[in-house]
Amino acid sequence: MQTELCKRLGIDLPIFAFTHCRDVVVAVSRAGGIGVLGAVGMTNEKLQRELDWIDEHIGDYPYGVDVVIPQKYEGQGELDADKLEAKLKAMVPPQHREFADKLLSDHGVPPMPDEEETRLLGWNEAIASTSVDIALRHPKCRLIANALGTPPAHIVQQIQDSGRLVGALCGRIKQVKAHRDAGLDFIVAQGGEGGGHTGDVGSIVLWPQAVEAAGDIPVLAAGGIASGQQMLAAMATGVQGVWTGSLWLAVEEAHAQPAQKQSYFDATSEDTVRSRAWTGKPCRVLRNHWSDAWELEDTPSPLGMPLQGLVTNDAMKRTGHYAGVSRTQEVAFNPVGQVVGQINAVESCRSLITRLLNEYLGAQERLNQLLEQAQG
Repeated sequence: MQTELCKRLGIDLPIFAFTHCRDVVVAVSRAGGIGVLGAVGMTNEKLQRELDWIDEHIGDYPYGVDVVIPQKYEGQGELDADKLEAKLKAMVPPQHREFADKLLSDHGVPPMPDEEETRLLGWNEAIASTSVDIALRHPKCRLIANALGTPPAHIVQQIQDSGRLVGALCGRIKQVKAHRDAGLDFIVAQGGEGGGHTGDVGSIVLWPQAVEAAGDIPVLAAGGIASGQQMLAAMATGVQGVWTGSLWLAVEEAHAQPAQKQSYFDATSEDTVRSRAWTGKPCRVLRNHWSDAWELEDTPSPLGMPLQGLVTNDAMKRTGHYAGVSRTQEVAFNPVGQVVGQINAVESCRSLITRLLNEYLGAQERLNQLLEQAQG
């Protein structure tokens, strides 16, 4: 199962695990895949601490870091983070903050104990570029991925000059071609079933077209992969691995509180929605009172990225911190794909990977038997 991209990264299995939990990064990499830490939302100091911890616990295994530099966003072109933040804060209408605060208070979500000021921690080049700088100071970090759009040319050059691989996610074929023409080292084609920021084209339709459009650049499949059978279906389209995210939200090593994990276990595949209510761009999340409220005619409309993040950053922190309090899950930020209906119990990262491989081999054997019967 070691594809060419696996060989370049020095990993045994074509399983890429996007996660915001450092423990999951380490566990997946040590089990033969590669963990990719989501840096958005982290201060420079926190990202440095997380990567230092990963380096201390991961052994000689590689890992990656995921940043967010959208193709288009409010304040684009300003590369001084402090100036950008001041400019954007002034653009946020007070009624948006008031509406968000009321939603939280109406659902019994307490303020953060430290009363930390809402900061702009990602969703733009000014901050994401500093995350890249920090990641490149860690030799075991072997890849950088951009979750939204083609990274700026100078950042692509910076990463490749350091000897790392750089890639980006996308949900449309024109984006695949843009990534290809920018000379990226790999492309993640994510179908609309996936969690977080997605397009609206289904995975099984997108993946083979992405492989064809990418030419010689390796493609990873994302969106709708939570079993070995789904992994085999993805690999059959010509991709060189699977990029998974939702699968790791409720594993034993994940930092999510029990109430948040239970919200995933209780959900079905029909309980997610693509909403602009959290980040300003379509983001697949568990549908709840928060996502519904921002869609009503008599409520504020979500702002563009990253302005909406300035409105919701406090809500993300509070609902995460008080996940088990009162009615918090009714307004919590729970990005997850449609495979949430297949996430039903806690398991360790290693046992999950073992299950994926066993299911993969079992499905492959069934297909081989069908082929033999057809030929016989």
